[in-house]
Amino acid sequence: MRIAAPTPWRFAGATSRARRLSGKITTWRVSYSESTVTPLLEVEGLRKSFALTGPRTWAARLRGEQPAVRAVDGVSLAIAKGETLGLVGESGCGKSTVARCLLRVIEPTAGSIRFAGEEITALDGRQLRNTRRAMQMVYQDPAAALNPRFSARRTIEEPLRLHFKMTAAERRERLDAVIADVGLGTDLVERYPHELSNGQRQRVNIARAVAAHPSLVVLDEPTSALDVSLRSRIILLLEALQKRLGLSFLFISHDIATVKYLAHRIAVMYLGVIVEEADSASLFAAPRHPYTRALLSSVPVPDPDFRHERLVLNGEIPSPTKAFVGCRLRSRCPLAEAVCAEPVPRREVAPGHYVLCHLA
Repeated sequence: MRIAAPTPWRFAGATSRARRLSGKITTWRVSYSESTVTPLLEVEGLRKSFALTGPRTWAARLRGEQPAVRAVDGVSLAIAKGETLGLVGESGCGKSTVARCLLRVIEPTAGSIRFAGEEITALDGRQLRNTRRAMQMVYQDPAAALNPRFSARRTIEEPLRLHFKMTAAERRERLDAVIADVGLGTDLVERYPHELSNGQRQRVNIARAVAAHPSLVVLDEPTSALDVSLRSRIILLLEALQKRLGLSFLFISHDIATVKYLAHRIAVMYLGVIVEEADSASLFAAPRHPYTRALLSSVPVPDPDFRHERLVLNGEIPSPTKAFVGCRLRSRCPLAEAVCAEPVPRREVAPGHYVLCHLA
């Protein structure tokens, strides 16, 4: 059985209100070509394993085995300057682990990470600190990411104290500019996290990230803890900041509906690997991998007359502790064939559209 390219998706996600608010949220997108644009960030063969401990692993260790969770198992991606790459997938597929490895919050087990042409996996001390200034992160939980002892002003000011030699007047000038950029009122910046709403806390997190003049910002599910109306505002804020400051984004989310409105390209992740990657329009118009199709078919559409064929994945997700030879989805995929047990090549099914599937 071969997977035929489906008809274009009629899609309306949770952030459709953002389109009504802006009226032009998708009009400024740019097409990126791997052959003509030098990537700001290049990742090749990234792997991260976490060793297992406890009584259940003793027998395996006696046999000379090293049981481990393969959270990230060979991820390769690239992000150009000014581009947004969306990284989507269900919870537990390894998205946040990828983000933490890129910023060296945790150390990768193997692989290459090049930022602005420099290999950063071997950096340490002051070199790593200088690189981290240019690579900032916005975390999922806006409350947990803030120091409860710091006011919003002190939180935003902290990167300036760490990375720049500034006078108090220069810091104040930079702070005022950042506060205006993210839409925080001057009365709010003197408050502490418990005195702010979730949306205001996330604006503080975004302000802290952009205060250091980074080139790349990793957004680890920045809207998942917010209600729908706040998600729209945060998406519009990120769009405006990217256009004004020339930022590159790695936008991580399990909500493919939200990612669609900000990402130029989308990479779909499953069990530690990227199974499909394409520009946003192509991925939604003609998804090729069964997992991508299942994700898209599960997105609710606010139209009672709209019908589309659902692709349902049955069964349990395989354990990430096992070594995979064939397709990782084959035990759940209703389209699986015998060939799916063989090693899966990464195929370019259209210009810039890559799929990890025998049947695509």
